[in-house]
Amino acid sequence: MAAARRGLIMLLLLAVVAASAAEEAAAAFKTVYAFGDSFTDTGNTHSTTGPYSFGYVSSPPYGATFFHRSTNRYSDGRLVVDFLTEALSLPAFLPPYLSAAAANNATNGVNFAVAGATAIEHDFFANNNLSFDITPQSIMSELAWFEAHLRRNPAAAEDIGDALFWVGEIGANDYAYSFMAAATIRPKQIRTMAVDRVTTFVEALLKKGAKYMVVQGLPLTGCLPLAMTLARPEDRDNISCAASVNAQSRAHNRRLLAGLRRLRQKHPAAVIAYADYYAAHLAVMRSPATYGFTEPFKTCCGTGGGAYNFEIFSTCGSPEVTTACAQPAKYVNWDGVHMTEAMYKVVAGMFFQDASYCRPPFSAVLARKKKDQQSE
Repeated sequence: MAAARRGLIMLLLLAVVAASAAEEAAAAFKTVYAFGDSFTDTGNTHSTTGPYSFGYVSSPPYGATFFHRSTNRYSDGRLVVDFLTEALSLPAFLPPYLSAAAANNATNGVNFAVAGATAIEHDFFANNNLSFDITPQSIMSELAWFEAHLRRNPAAAEDIGDALFWVGEIGANDYAYSFMAAATIRPKQIRTMAVDRVTTFVEALLKKGAKYMVVQGLPLTGCLPLAMTLARPEDRDNISCAASVNAQSRAHNRRLLAGLRRLRQKHPAAVIAYADYYAAHLAVMRSPATYGFTEPFKTCCGTGGGAYNFEIFSTCGSPEVTTACAQPAKYVNWDGVHMTEAMYKVVAGMFFQDASYCRPPFSAVLARKKKDQQSE
């Protein structure tokens, strides 16, 4: 009885803390600009473009869990960036840059992320015969879109210092291009170039006046069914994922962190938080049941059965795969490369509420914005 009472008290305390955090978040930012790849794209990519073998995002059952229709998000529902806008109590999800909504009403920000985007410019891959010519955009293309948006919206250019900049994960496609093409270019070169492009992009935003920024690292790309299908069976780590691919993401993130530290020193007036996607993903994979998952490896929307229920030439939304698993919330993976809404919700909660997975904590970003508002 006493234990139950203590549990109830703890739940009430957590509810109070969450409510307080939500109130603080709601008062912080009114405008958000998002960038990245398919983990963040809310509709800039359509069915004829996007990551290799995942060109059916406009077809069912994408979007079935929350929107009950496809919104060109690579998931069954909301993404981390959608949970961000909800946490900030924005009146609507961020419109994709290429949509009419972004052109006509971008009061609360715009999402420039595009599925298949790389950190390194597309010409590099094309010149080295590494590109599948699916998505020509890179992070610098998204910067150009953002600049065009500012030219069309002078008021947005004036208020850039009040906005939150969300730089979603970017770089996984760079490694995928070289891996799937059996490239001779060493991963170290990809890593050096990719991280350089991301930090150059971040600094370009800072020079334009951005003051509040969250930059995501790469997740456990070796735990994606696509990677585990393509990797050698013996290439496994202690959580049964593709060891070499996870090591690649880990090295990428270390270099990215070093780059962000240098940017903090150069731009002390700005707050640049690092959202540790790798650590968040790892926590889930080590103890999936803790977070409500019973299927950490199998693809919810896929075919082929086996350990991963994944077939690279019959992916979600294709004529062969028009239905998904009955309970997506029990699955970490949605289509073999992208996560379920349930997983994105868990990760978002880690980023926004747990100091272990966002450094400095997201609460510190909010507090800094509040302090700056009060001093104006």
